[in-house]
Amino acid sequence: MTEIDSINKDILNTIQLDFPIHARPYKIIAEKLGLEEDQLIQRIRQMKKDLLIRRIGGNFSPDKLGYHSTLCAAMVPEDKIEEFTRTVNSFKGVTHNYKRDHEFNIWFTFIEPSMDRIEHNLALISQKTGVTTILNLPATRVFKISANFKL
Repeated sequence: MTEIDSINKDILNTIQLDFPIHARPYKIIAEKLGLEEDQLIQRIRQMKKDLLIRRIGGNFSPDKLGYHSTLCAAMVPEDKIEEFTRTVNSFKGVTHNYKRDHEFNIWFTFIEPSMDRIEHNLALISQKTGVTTILNLPATRVFKISANFKL
C-alpha cells in the first residue's frame, strides 16, 4: 500500500485542482513539484494500483454533451459491499462511488448517453450482484460544486 507522504499529498492536491492542458502535463506537474517526470508518473501509477486514485480525467457537464446523469443509492448487505462496489466500478459511466452510514449505504453517480442505458446498466448490476434495492435518482436541477479533497 502506498504511503500518503507529503510528496503524494502534493501530487494528489495538484492533479485535483491544477491539471495542465498540455502535450506533457506530467512534465509540467513534476517541474512544479520539484520532481522528475518519470518519478511523478511512477508515483501516480502506484497510487492507481493501490486504489488511492481510481481515474484521472476531465470533468464535463453531461447535459451539455447530450448525456444523462443520475445519482444512485443502493441497500447493500455488509458481506456484499466489496463485490457490489467492484461491479459498479467496472462500468465506465460511473464517476463516483462511496459508502455512507445509512440504510442506503452505497451511493454512486452514473453518466450515459441515455436514461435507458443507465436503467439497463442498473439492471445488470442488480443481476450480477443480487442487490435488488437500487434507487435511480436523476437530477431535476443541477448545481455544480467543486469536489476537491485537500490533503
